[in-house]
Amino acid sequence: MRSRPIEKVRNIGLMAHIDAGKTTTTERILYYTGITYKMGEVDEGTAVMDWMVQEQERGITITAAATTCFWQDHRINIIDTPGHVDFTAEVERSLRVLDGAIIILCAVGGVESQSETVWRQADKYRVPRIIYVNKMDRLGAEPRRAVDEVRTRLGARPLSLQIPLGAEGNFKGVIDLVGKREVVWKDDLAGADFEVRPVSPEYQEEVDQKRREMLEVLSEVDDELMKKYLEDEDIQPEDIKKAIRKGTIDLRFYPVLFGASFRNKGIQPLLDGIIDYLPSPLDIPPVKGYHPRNNQEETRKPSDSESFCALVFKIMNDAFLGNLAYFRVYSGKLKVGSYVYNATKDQEERVTRLLEMHANKRREISEVYAGDIAAFGGLKGLSTGDTLCLKSRPILLEPPTFPEPVVSATIEPRTKADHQRLLAALEKFMAEDPTFRLVQDPMTGQTLVQGMGELHLEVVMDRLYREFGLQAKLGRPQVAYKETITREAQAEGSFLRQLAGKSQFGHCVIKIEPLMRGEGFEFVNHLKPHLIPEEFVAEIERGLREAMEAGLVAGYPVTDLRASLLEASYHEDDSVAIAYKIAASMAFKEAGGKAGPVILEPIMKLEIVTPDDYVGGLVGDINARRGRIEAIEMKGSSRVLRAFVPLAEMFGYATVLRTITQGRGAFSLEFSAYESTPPDVQEEIKARVEGRIPFSEARR
Repeated sequence: MRSRPIEKVRNIGLMAHIDAGKTTTTERILYYTGITYKMGEVDEGTAVMDWMVQEQERGITITAAATTCFWQDHRINIIDTPGHVDFTAEVERSLRVLDGAIIILCAVGGVESQSETVWRQADKYRVPRIIYVNKMDRLGAEPRRAVDEVRTRLGARPLSLQIPLGAEGNFKGVIDLVGKREVVWKDDLAGADFEVRPVSPEYQEEVDQKRREMLEVLSEVDDELMKKYLEDEDIQPEDIKKAIRKGTIDLRFYPVLFGASFRNKGIQPLLDGIIDYLPSPLDIPPVKGYHPRNNQEETRKPSDSESFCALVFKIMNDAFLGNLAYFRVYSGKLKVGSYVYNATKDQEERVTRLLEMHANKRREISEVYAGDIAAFGGLKGLSTGDTLCLKSRPILLEPPTFPEPVVSATIEPRTKADHQRLLAALEKFMAEDPTFRLVQDPMTGQTLVQGMGELHLEVVMDRLYREFGLQAKLGRPQVAYKETITREAQAEGSFLRQLAGKSQFGHCVIKIEPLMRGEGFEFVNHLKPHLIPEEFVAEIERGLREAMEAGLVAGYPVTDLRASLLEASYHEDDSVAIAYKIAASMAFKEAGGKAGPVILEPIMKLEIVTPDDYVGGLVGDINARRGRIEAIEMKGSSRVLRAFVPLAEMFGYATVLRTITQGRGAFSLEFSAYESTPPDVQEEIKARVEGRIPFSEARR
């Protein structure tokens, strides 16, 4: 049986810039909902949701952790996500399966770089959001500026539902504009003791004005409320909550609440806001997919009576159960002992264990229902993005998409005996993390690991030692360059060889042309039907893809181009598949040489917060790193520099920043886009790859 009806289920995630207070807020939610008896602290390494040793030591969230709690007879499934840009894939996969989100802003920092990133990710999946302005007790807290930055930097419409009572050390509570009441926390350190009282006379005028502004916004989304507002009728809190909920779910605006999670203030109203304003699975449109065999559109309503349909969004390695596969149920129900069909891989398997997760702890359950987030234990062959359903009613859902790795490094085991164990461990990490890659360098034969940043690879190395007892040597991080073309070109590839007395023939004409940055590879077949067998067309495409992996300039993968198959010849006796594959590769290399090939490098978005005294030195340093300044703004008593800088110039930047600002500056870095390298840099990269310049003398 269900623990709560589906309309009383909330699937939410907490997302923010690093150090905005996501995990601290989650810990308070678990405490006040009775899941934990003691509040965990991030700084002390006792946070329940930061269960990994690496998280506890570094004081940051690395992997998304799921848990379940109950408030006002509602079930809340929570995913606490990382704020560091190296682990942004955890945010991406969580947003794919969530119905709502809490975006946490620091009252001092306001909208920071990673705040913008997670906001864009939530926009992509059209996830309704509540904005929670945290750290109201911090020195320099400016809640009004934080709300204004939601408009200016995020291009969103905030709707303040509260007025903070004080700020910094004087923050004591909030005024609830919906119920026209003050909520004031007392001296109880646990934050459980608070007083709800009428609005004090000194705040009455401000409350009336802010409430009118709120009602004007709400009248745009609710006709009944508009009528009452225009006729000056008494508007009840229930009417206001209904309008707020409707506007939030429709993404018309984003409710704003205030608090200080570390001081245990503001959590109870936030929990009420989750229940009152964020959607249940019933408020979200039916999930859409397509039939794996005929490509016709399929839909599944969020109902237990529908056919079962779920999406695997996270894989985690478990020492006892093998892989744990986290999944979101969109429709139907599933019992232990029944069979589930993996529509992505065309496999059917029996369910032996269903688990309700609480960070790294788990509770066995016998059945899951529409709207649930749970995990499979012991199912083999599952990957992130797999769709699970009934074989009699198959459906394929859109999987989450992930950014490409931007940093690579060589990795070697300490001893030859550890080689296979190392590869097996790294393959497990690849199954867990779609942004971590293991590849072979075609030029040197070395094994390369690729990730989203230096910290990402550091954590992998630490886990290798702690979880698998493997000591490996990691080379210096290098940039994951790519290549592309700048103009259209055409070439002919012809292959004719004698092998074991039999001729092998393949011939094709290929045209390549550039695509917009980020569009990847597109293959178009312009041949007349049945000119050559279909399997030979597939081999031509395969040959093109393999040639693209080998590169045109310096051996880096080629991307962002369209390849068109214009002509091909066929000999009934001599044509073989491998010959067409080789011919396509030859044609691509010739056309690529004429198409103006260039090397692409990852450009990072850099944000620096620094005292005013050091701005000049930082601007000079950014210019020397081939960066371009986007903006310099005031934020409180500090300056914020925003710039775009090549990743190749940013390794070890933390030490440089500390030196320039005497330890008073802070920075964040996130991937922005791939751009062409200048000619001198491209020549330097080629020389390094070809061995004409020692690595130590070249740019990193």
